[in-house]
Amino acid sequence: MKKPFVEIADIESFDRFLTQSNNGQIVILKHSDSCGVSSRAYAEMSKLNDPVGLITVQKARDVSDEIEKRWDVAHETPQVLIIRDGKVIWAASHFQVRAEAVEAALHHAEGVK
Repeated sequence: MKKPFVEIADIESFDRFLTQSNNGQIVILKHSDSCGVSSRAYAEMSKLNDPVGLITVQKARDVSDEIEKRWDVAHETPQVLIIRDGKVIWAASHFQVRAEAVEAALHHAEGVK
């Protein structure tokens, strides 16, 4: 798998990815491997330099369900979430998933600490 993706296959790997952030902000991409819009979003997120947690919903639907449960975020694919301090601070889906938008949101969030 191409950098910067870190595959998240189950709840355990999801919790480990969250913990490794050291309470910093992290980026999660919920991806469908059978959707053209999701393929475009995957290509966009591959432009980022920071690690991106990749949840392929066909393989890890339980992780997507857990995200919905923890943060009351409706399931969509593709969907990008920025999480900081245990909270979703930014989200986008479908054609709104663009590398420059994620980078701007990350930069903005750093200034808001």
